[in-house]
Amino acid sequence: MAAALILLILIASALLAPILSQWVTHNTATQQDLSNALAQPSATHWLGTDQLGRDTLTRLLFGAQVSLGVAALTMGMSLTLGTAVGLLAGYLGGWIDNVLMRLLDMLLAVPPIFFFIMLSIILRPNALTLAILISSISWLPVARLVRAQVLATKHLEYIVAVQTLGATGGRVVFRHILPAVAPVLIVTASLSMGQIILIEAALDFLGLGLRPPAPSWGNMISDAQLAITHSALPAIFPGATIFIAVLATNVLGDALRDALDPTLQ
Repeated sequence: MAAALILLILIASALLAPILSQWVTHNTATQQDLSNALAQPSATHWLGTDQLGRDTLTRLLFGAQVSLGVAALTMGMSLTLGTAVGLLAGYLGGWIDNVLMRLLDMLLAVPPIFFFIMLSIILRPNALTLAILISSISWLPVARLVRAQVLATKHLEYIVAVQTLGATGGRVVFRHILPAVAPVLIVTASLSMGQIILIEAALDFLGLGLRPPAPSWGNMISDAQLAITHSALPAIFPGATIFIAVLATNVLGDALRDALDPTLQ
């Protein structure tokens, strides 16, 4: 519950970032004040400023829109594609299953950084293309997991009974097999959110993701390294925010796994 509350606070902060910047921090994400560069936390700048005098708290709020938004969009794409491929391979089996699984094996054999570099060159970096870039890899484990669940489910007695009564393949998959797989997908989504947040931050840090001056937690750390010898606070705050967000998603994922595991009921 504490992890869920932390995530809700982060999501609410991201959604309300424009309002909070206008009425609370009184700064925009790109507003510079070189006379207050690397200022310490104060009543004017609650978390201090970076090397260009930009308010750190405001940039964290708008960075949450990017980091959490990309994570949610990536997870949606990954679950959709991974579930579709896993259901198709697991239910139909045969040569379709073999072709799809060998394709997954080939894609998993390529280091993800090669995909990220290639796609970041082809696609213009923004929140949407960044989500597409990350989901190009993150759907692969989802497909394998769904396929395994389908293989374990499709031979159960109630599935065979439905097929014997003349139910079509689509009805069997979407009305009976998919609901049985859904709890596993929910847990997978919650546990993968933290990993996607870390990947997005790493890509931004390396310059393969969202480019400045648009703020994200990753490029905030990248910018802060230029002045790390003068003040560590501009790097500490976004790093701590990433840590808290990832920890909260992992704890929530563990809790959901325990809650949805039928052997623990």
